[in-house]
Amino acid sequence: MILHRYFARRFLTTFLGILTVFFLLLALIDLVEQLRRFAADGIGFGRIAQLTLLNMPRAISDILPLVMILSTIALFLGLARSSELVVTRASGRSGLRALLAPVIVAMLIGALAVAMLNPLVAATSKRYSTLFEEYRSGVTDVLSISREGLWLRQGGAEGQTVIRATRANQTGTVFYNVTFLSYASGDGPIRRIEAAEAALTPGAWQARDVKVWPLGLDQNPEGMAQTHDTLTIPSDLTQERIRDSFGRPDAISIWDLPAYVAELEEAGFSARRHLVWFQMELARPLFLTAMVLLGAAFTMRHARAGGTGIAVLSAVMLGFTLFYIRNFAQIMGENGQIPIMLAAWAPPVASVLLAMGLLLHMEDG
Repeated sequence: MILHRYFARRFLTTFLGILTVFFLLLALIDLVEQLRRFAADGIGFGRIAQLTLLNMPRAISDILPLVMILSTIALFLGLARSSELVVTRASGRSGLRALLAPVIVAMLIGALAVAMLNPLVAATSKRYSTLFEEYRSGVTDVLSISREGLWLRQGGAEGQTVIRATRANQTGTVFYNVTFLSYASGDGPIRRIEAAEAALTPGAWQARDVKVWPLGLDQNPEGMAQTHDTLTIPSDLTQERIRDSFGRPDAISIWDLPAYVAELEEAGFSARRHLVWFQMELARPLFLTAMVLLGAAFTMRHARAGGTGIAVLSAVMLGFTLFYIRNFAQIMGENGQIPIMLAAWAPPVASVLLAMGLLLHMEDG
């Protein structure tokens, strides 16, 4: 038990050290990139630094597998150089038992990443997107989905327009039972439009069965209301912008994701992308465990055996390969080419089995 605590403490210390180095490096790179983006917009350094800090939780979440495999490599290379692994084996403990503590720590880190880091990433990513659009163009396009329907806001030089619909098609290009409420810049509402259907085309909404009410101060809205069979409503929205407004599942906390998926499907949108993300987040501790096993498979040997550089490079390259296979499976799952559970769980399970096979081969020949 004392030896397991020692290995766990060494692994956690190494992990936190490498994570800190990557955090500082990524923060510096992102800060320079944000300064370049907003160089001509007159945005102050304080706001740039705020954007950088808001972007960091997502960046850290993305590189956790890399940090995990590098931490494992650093741990076992250090144990090998100090001959602690040799002493551990000489005391009657196998190399696989020495892995127990790092594996448990990796699973705990993965569980914390799912339970705590994921909500933090969701909150900061949403705030980052809002501030980024505000600093860049001065307006934001926001889509909100609730049990009462979906709400979309589009902005422009002439003002803001709030759009409400009871439902939409799966591509987000046709809204049904739509209300457009237009606001002048720095003023109150100026026009209300209701339509049975509104289809998004390049540069405009094409509305059908339309009724328009002017909302001026000295006007009788109902008396001056007009009806149209069709009406073109200018808009700079695109299908991609609407989909991106609600389509990034990492902007939704994993605790809120099941309810959000239900609301998304009720509004008529496809929630497959969110379901794949949800299952992949649940499988994250298993994938991080696979990274630990993979790093150990190439470095749990005596330093005098030689070929350390090749072993480290092989572990990192194989880790990157598995990471990209996982991302490829995610894309295939989102596109409906493979089942959701297979896309989310097959890469972590296969990675663990591959790493265990390498470990057994290295340890027992």
